[in-house]
Amino acid sequence: MRRPFRFLLSALLLPVAFAALAQTRPADLQPLPEAPPPPPGLLDPSLEPQVTIIKRGQDKVEEFRLKGKLYMLKVTPPGGAAYYLIDEKGDGMMTRRESFDSGNRVPMWVIGTF
Repeated sequence: MRRPFRFLLSALLLPVAFAALAQTRPADLQPLPEAPPPPPGLLDPSLEPQVTIIKRGQDKVEEFRLKGKLYMLKVTPPGGAAYYLIDEKGDGMMTRRESFDSGNRVPMWVIGTF
């Protein structure tokens, strides 16, 4: 009868002992050194989109450009929901979308341009 009690007691105390051992720290801990700056030329500011905000009548139009090429417009009419005009193929023809999270979209990335 005493054997199951000992087993149960040891099974309950074993995780407590491991938790206590995991919290002991060595005394010679030192802070990590600062990360070095990125090498020059790695951060290319032309890879970030350029956003231009324009007022056309009552509408607010945000133009998104990457490397000088217009790829998306966000039109926000007064008192209405915003909609997007997106150049999906890169040919200059804009497609209207009501939002980005409607339906499934196939991922499309530009791998290279020639």
